[in-house]
Amino acid sequence: DKYTFKKEKTITITENDPNYVNNLKLVWSDEFEGSSVNTNSWRFETGATGWGNNELQNYTNGDNAAVANGLLTITARKVNNDHKVGSYTSTRMVSLGKKDFLYGRMEIRAKLPKGKGTWPAIWMLGSNINSVSWPACGEIDILEHVGSNPTMVQSAIHTPSSYGATVNVKQTTLSTAESEFHNYGLIWTEQYLKFYIDTPDNVFYTYSPTTKNSSTWPFDKPCFFIMNIAIGGNMGGEVDDSIFPQDMVIDYVRVYQE
Repeated sequence: DKYTFKKEKTITITENDPNYVNNLKLVWSDEFEGSSVNTNSWRFETGATGWGNNELQNYTNGDNAAVANGLLTITARKVNNDHKVGSYTSTRMVSLGKKDFLYGRMEIRAKLPKGKGTWPAIWMLGSNINSVSWPACGEIDILEHVGSNPTMVQSAIHTPSSYGATVNVKQTTLSTAESEFHNYGLIWTEQYLKFYIDTPDNVFYTYSPTTKNSSTWPFDKPCFFIMNIAIGGNMGGEVDDSIFPQDMVIDYVRVYQE
C-alpha cells in the first residue's frame, strides 16, 4: 500500500552518489503495447506552418502514427513534388497537458529514419511554454539526427542565454542509428543534464552551467515530451524525394525517478 511504499523508500540519494541512477525507480512508461496511440499520454500537434525552422512537413492528426507489435511507428510521407510547406506529411506527438516530469532519467529506445531531408527528434520543452514562451521555457533535445549526416546524433540545450544557433550542443558518432534500435537517454538533476547512448554510463554530453538562473537554467520546472520527424528546414536541409516513406520506430519511452 501507499504507506508501505513510503516506509521502504528510506534511501536518500543525491546526484553525487555513484549509485544515483541505479536507485531510481520506474515511475511511468509507454511501452506501446496497444493498437493505437494512448491519448491519456499523448496528443498530436498539427499544421503546416514551417514550425519556426522553415520545415516542409504538415503534421497530421494521427494519420502518420501507428502502434502495433509493441512499437510506435511515426511515418513521414511525400504528398507532392512541390518542395513547399505541406509537400510532406508527418507526426508531432506531445505529452503537454498529459504527462510531464521534473528530474530523473528519461530513456527512449528508437530506430531512426534515413535519407537526405529527414530530421527526427526526441525532446522536451518546459510545460510553462504557453505562459513564458520559448526559449524562456527551456528546451532539452535528447536526440536529433539528420539524414544528410547518417552516422551522427546529437543532444542540445536551448535557453534564453543560448538558443537558435546554440553553442550548448554535442555530437557523437553512431554508425547504426538508422539500422538498429538504440537507447537515447537523459539524466536530469538539480545540478546537471547528462545525455547518454544505450547505457547511463555512456554519457557523451553534460550541461551544467556554473551560474544557474532563469537565463541559463530554466530546468527547475516540469517538462513534457515531443517526438517528431521534421522534413527539410534549417537543419534537415535539401530533401531527396526518392527516400519516402520513412519511419522512426519507438520501442518505449520510460521515466525513472526517486
